[in-house]
Amino acid sequence: MELTRLIVKGGVISPGELREIVNMAMDQGLDSISFGSRQDIIFPKGFKSFHKEDFGKHHFVYPDQKSGNNIVSSYVSTDIFRNTNWLTGNRFLYVLEEFKEQPKLKVNITDPKQQLVPLFTGHLNFIASEHEDYWYLYIRLPKWEQMEVYPVLIYSWDLAKIYYEIEKITAEESVGIEMLFTLVSEALDTNNRTIDKPLNVPFYPFPYYEGMNRMGIDQYWLGLYWRNNQYDLDFLKEMCDLCFECKIGKICITPWKSFIVKGIPKDRKLEWEKFLGKKGINVRHSLLELNWHLPVATEWSLNLKTFLVRTLDQFDISTYGLNFGISEYNRDGHYFTSIVIEKNELPAALESIKIRDTYNVLFAKNFDSNTREYIVHSQDIDKLELPTILIELSRKYFEELGNSIPETENVQKKEKPQLDIYQCQECLTLYNSEYGDESQGIQKGILFENLPETYCCSLCEAPKSNFKILEIAVN
Repeated sequence: MELTRLIVKGGVISPGELREIVNMAMDQGLDSISFGSRQDIIFPKGFKSFHKEDFGKHHFVYPDQKSGNNIVSSYVSTDIFRNTNWLTGNRFLYVLEEFKEQPKLKVNITDPKQQLVPLFTGHLNFIASEHEDYWYLYIRLPKWEQMEVYPVLIYSWDLAKIYYEIEKITAEESVGIEMLFTLVSEALDTNNRTIDKPLNVPFYPFPYYEGMNRMGIDQYWLGLYWRNNQYDLDFLKEMCDLCFECKIGKICITPWKSFIVKGIPKDRKLEWEKFLGKKGINVRHSLLELNWHLPVATEWSLNLKTFLVRTLDQFDISTYGLNFGISEYNRDGHYFTSIVIEKNELPAALESIKIRDTYNVLFAKNFDSNTREYIVHSQDIDKLELPTILIELSRKYFEELGNSIPETENVQKKEKPQLDIYQCQECLTLYNSEYGDESQGIQKGILFENLPETYCCSLCEAPKSNFKILEIAVN
């Protein structure tokens, strides 16, 4: 596909940089840009190349170029979703800054406690451990059949130099994980740490990431999503200007072809809401529409998603916690959504005949894409059969939710206090009395009924009366 990509390291870009890019696109007569699944910016067919001196530090990858992979990071999740305590936004920025040269391999740098950014879609996947400033490394190089774990934890300030050494070694020869570790250890002096326990990736429902939401005491964050992934340049330009006025330093691109603005001052919230209203921007799509991953600039996948979302909406089916992917047939099976719809390849002998497309439906083990294990549910399904299949899988997900027990968990029953879980009907945020609500000073173990009547949703600020009970557990 003849598309040009702009690499945005870690999915983090300043309003000034985005404004420069918007001006470049407008100078070429474009009226919109798109976002890619690796947190990059996508330009349509016909976008003209620049000489390096014309675009300075911006790294473009043109259709005829195979090199140039973006670093995916979960910086976008920090401060707004659950996270590893020591992994702050500044920590992410310092680590990303160490990557001076454009990687040739796909790199992911992520927090395992967030659910918005996939953990294992890179060739090298650095995943935060519980030990401050130490990371697991999961490697699956292009010619490897399976993912391998690097045998030590890696220090934050060694991530970049270990990556570049691995890139250099693997460019010259094909090696396994043990030889790779030996060669890196011989070449570099690093501050490694022994792995004292395996990586634990807890399962959390997919978050709602759109609209104006509270961030701490005196700030807000804004998530924006456009159905067609065509972001209007005039809108982006004015938004960058508003970021300048509010002293907002970073804009974050998500892997879901959307973006998030963090740090909107409380006293400027109304100004932002007026700006969105004047531009006619809808910031309350249903989660059913937000939790889809589609290939960029493929009309067939957008049409299929539209058909499925509208059909499921008519049946009033809940898909809270699930996410979906649409893809052409993938022989490697590398996905990052809980349910995948694969479009089958048309046999070469039948290309001249007009026949209906067929699809395969797969789901991740326990509906957790981080397991990287997919189960085939249905094969060679017609488009009209897909809604029924997705409804069936959605029901299966809720039936099994909470039934899986981690192998490391002690199965001996212990007496537990009574707990309850309530859900905001506006944005689907959960209040779980087991955890309380730290952002509002609510301690662990406080039942929902004992919360003050002034309690409101920590995400969308809906009143306490807007919550509905999901579950009560006594033991």
